[in-house]
Amino acid sequence: MRQILIDDLSREEWAVVDNFLKRNARPGPMDGLYWLLLPENLLAGSQQEHPDCGPFCFGIELGEASVAFELLVRSQAKLHCDCIAYATPAQRAFLLAFVDRLVAEEMIKA
Repeated sequence: MRQILIDDLSREEWAVVDNFLKRNARPGPMDGLYWLLLPENLLAGSQQEHPDCGPFCFGIELGEASVAFELLVRSQAKLHCDCIAYATPAQRAFLLAFVDRLVAEEMIKA
């Protein structure tokens, strides 16, 4: 899986990251999992052609001392479909901006 990983989080940083994700992403089906919704204006062609598969999002996993941001754009409705694909350059830029905002606003040093 292609992902952006921030590791070696202190306990304090972990709590700050968790709080940030609770405020800025959707909770996932299990503790520590979050969904970052992809804006409609950033959907790739196949994703625009599959509105029934939406909403589309990036998965975020908060581990014991790390946070991983998946570069796979997932469907909230289906596990397997042609519209589920790795991020386009514009989608990656959106995710990187989210990660940069987290690090800057919450002063993550890890």
